[in-house]
Amino acid sequence: MIGKDAFSRLDDCDDKIFYSRDRFVSHLDTLALDTVERLIGTLIVEKKPAILDLMASTDSHIPRRFWNSEIIGLGLNENELQRNPALSGYVIHDLNRNPKLPFPDDTFDIVINTVSVDYVIRPFKIFEEVGRILKPNGLFLVIFSNRMFPEKAIKLWRESSEDERILLVEDFFRAAQAFDETKVFISKGRLRPKNDKYAYPGMPSDPIYAVYAEKKGESSQRNIRPSLHLFQETLVKEHELEKKKERIKHTLQCPYCDEKMKKWAVPDNPFEAIWDNEFLYICFNDQCPYYVRGWDHIYNSTRRLASYRFMYNPEKDVCVPIPVPSSKALRESIIN
Repeated sequence: MIGKDAFSRLDDCDDKIFYSRDRFVSHLDTLALDTVERLIGTLIVEKKPAILDLMASTDSHIPRRFWNSEIIGLGLNENELQRNPALSGYVIHDLNRNPKLPFPDDTFDIVINTVSVDYVIRPFKIFEEVGRILKPNGLFLVIFSNRMFPEKAIKLWRESSEDERILLVEDFFRAAQAFDETKVFISKGRLRPKNDKYAYPGMPSDPIYAVYAEKKGESSQRNIRPSLHLFQETLVKEHELEKKKERIKHTLQCPYCDEKMKKWAVPDNPFEAIWDNEFLYICFNDQCPYYVRGWDHIYNSTRRLASYRFMYNPEKDVCVPIPVPSSKALRESIIN
């Protein structure tokens, strides 16, 4: 049961005051921002959609090829909205004061909410409203990370783990009773770009989580949205992969990214599995497609936030995945 103060905030002052300060900055690193733009571009399949950027700012992260469409930004800071080059129009509206969206029923093909769902104090009503203004089969895409203004995030969000936040957003969708089954996309564990001003060796890029669903109903021109598994980094072709695996005992290279694998000392009983060997070989490349898409695959299979790395057992000459809960896991046992 959700507590009475679940939607309270550390700073409950008027949002118009807090957001009156212009913030012409990016709230995610460049790799994460690129992921958001590619994600949006992959899921928008309409030729000239009507798009609402809900709680918009200076950048809607919508690919330029859609800028000739109707793109409306709804937000609180007029200077930021005026600086947004993708918008064809904007509306100043405080969702926490009035969650009713100022648009007629069945207005938009796409509604996007990027890194701001954690700030709404009446999310159930807002998701219901999005269901109202979307056209049948229209898409609602909610994107978030682990970054936030903690003083403005609701208590329920602040005190939830990252995987619990995914479940929370899925609950918002279900409670609205307007959407088909939700889908989840995760990009996590990749290295922050070296040219990022906040980067230091080994620092991961901001994770990207997306929960999305279409509005129930039938449209005269239904569009089929692609699976986001195709959006993840392309793996090598199957026949090439098998050839690389056959040579792995000689190359000790990961067949998915070609990086040299690390020699790894086997602990006594990791993950309740026992190996007879003293060591194994594991790919610790955080950019490896096998590891990158593992986050999304495991969550959608098990509802657990984890990935896996590619591992080679030289004693048995076999290749197997080994699960990892974070990018730092297992590294303490690297020999070289």
